[in-house]
Amino acid sequence: MDGRTRLRLDVSYDGTDFSGWAVQPDRRTVAGVLGEALDLLLGAGTATGLTVAGRTDAGVHATGQVCHVDLPGDVWQERKSTLLRRLARLLPVDVRVRAVTEVPAEFDARFSATFRRYEYRVTDAPYGAEPLHRHLTLAWPRPLDLDALNAAAAGLVGEHDFAAYCRRKENATTLREVTRLDWRREPDGLLVATVQADAFCQAMVRSLVGAMLVAGDGRRPVEWPASLLSHRERSSHVTVAPAHGLTLVAVGYPDDPAGYARRAEVTRRLRVPAEA
Repeated sequence: MDGRTRLRLDVSYDGTDFSGWAVQPDRRTVAGVLGEALDLLLGAGTATGLTVAGRTDAGVHATGQVCHVDLPGDVWQERKSTLLRRLARLLPVDVRVRAVTEVPAEFDARFSATFRRYEYRVTDAPYGAEPLHRHLTLAWPRPLDLDALNAAAAGLVGEHDFAAYCRRKENATTLREVTRLDWRREPDGLLVATVQADAFCQAMVRSLVGAMLVAGDGRRPVEWPASLLSHRERSSHVTVAPAHGLTLVAVGYPDDPAGYARRAEVTRRLRVPAEA
């Protein structure tokens, strides 16, 4: 990457009016909007290689998304003191770049990541979701039991083949390691699931939530979500939870920058890129 500087961008967005992260013809996407802003600010094609940690689906939000781009070194030196504020003026109100950081060329937002962490918000209040939170919260029509939700979640933690919960892609593995999966009830009654894994296959998080919710409201036993791990194809019994309750809240990377390249090599060897 001779003469170019790699930049890490920390990004937040309200996914309500986006057709997901990835650029799509004639659709409004986060990558499309961000790329247009960079082109307007720096000149068409100046920023190259836009790469994201996790390509979120349509309607999914983010407070902790990470991506990287490459700029000519002289352009970065000229613009680094003003780039963040200029992006804030150009970008629409539903997407923000919160930080721009110079990183080693070996940093890869997608392959260097050690984990992705999501939260899913649900209310079982009889009146539904609060109006100000309706774009971030799923209104569930039945009472949910926190202990049952956590019992269902416990059986899904660890390394498993999550084929029952994934939209399979050709030549892509559905083996994943879920390192955290638990529920909490906030003081206002809101239920929040935290899901963390090395990576997720497409629709996996929302499928896990959909399976746990029917255990949490008593329509399925708490052992049912884990029992599906024996399936080698997507289960038709699992309902994918709606996108608007899901938020990508954090992406982890090695503490030592010397580990970026090593982590990327391991990730590429284990699997092809996938979506959450």
